Amino acid sequence: MKKRKLITRILFILIIFTAIATGIVYFVYNKEKPLLAFYLACCGGILVLNFFATLFLVRKNFK
Repeated sequence: MKKRKLITRILFILIIFTAIATGIVYFVYNKEKPLLAFYLACCGGILVLNFFATLFLVRKNFK
């Protein structure tokens, strides 16, 4: 049970850091290179969705 809680906490931290970094990168690159900013934001969004899917599977299957 302790391992599950630790892994869940680590995944939440990764989700938060990735979302914040994606937002910062988007707003930094938005004026100079809007397509690059959009591309990097989409990549960050996909990574966050991947972390959420992993979090869901860990919570469901880790016993």
